[in-house]
Amino acid sequence: MPVGIQIEKWVLLYCLFTQVREMHQIEPHYLWRSLYIAREDPHSPFYGYENSEVYFTDKIYDHLIHPQWDNFGVETLFMKQLYADYTEGYCILEFFGEWNDVLHNDIMTLKRDVLEPILCEGIDKFILIGEGVLNFHADITDYYEEWFEEIGEGWIAGINFRPHVLDELQQYHLDYYINIGGALDAFEWRRWSPVKVYQEVSQTLVKRLH
Repeated sequence: MPVGIQIEKWVLLYCLFTQVREMHQIEPHYLWRSLYIAREDPHSPFYGYENSEVYFTDKIYDHLIHPQWDNFGVETLFMKQLYADYTEGYCILEFFGEWNDVLHNDIMTLKRDVLEPILCEGIDKFILIGEGVLNFHADITDYYEEWFEEIGEGWIAGINFRPHVLDELQQYHLDYYINIGGALDAFEWRRWSPVKVYQEVSQTLVKRLH
């Protein structure tokens, strides 16, 4: 199926899921803004990032997207650092768009420009919110392996990725580096605090080890 048609299909489904009419109405989770804002965090790679309150500045293919999504330098994938706790050593990252390691090597840019600065601040546990990842095209696993090795005793957890995205992750054995599947596919994270999300993910991963 051509990429454009695939995106149209998943955009429609995601709009239905989020109960909005247009793609540009889909915005990052905002209920934790009283607790944390990445652009105000001097330890965040998004410190000082300015989102337009008026203009639509980015798009995915022919679809304008909400200006609150942060552009980290790739063509079709955007994100938001929703929370970071430097004492407990975890952060929560929400993604939106098409994750494409084949054409754009998105993981390389993500690793070098976002993850490495976060790792340098002592973060070793990553929660990736993937329900907004409309499509995923995997390629070589080098940067995932590098990321996995650098977190030491930490972990990477992907929550609420869509079935076709999970299939791609598993086909390329990326589930060796990113914990996915099972209870992680049905997290009602939006109604929880970030601390609760972290606790629930941690407990789920502990159960997998025992």
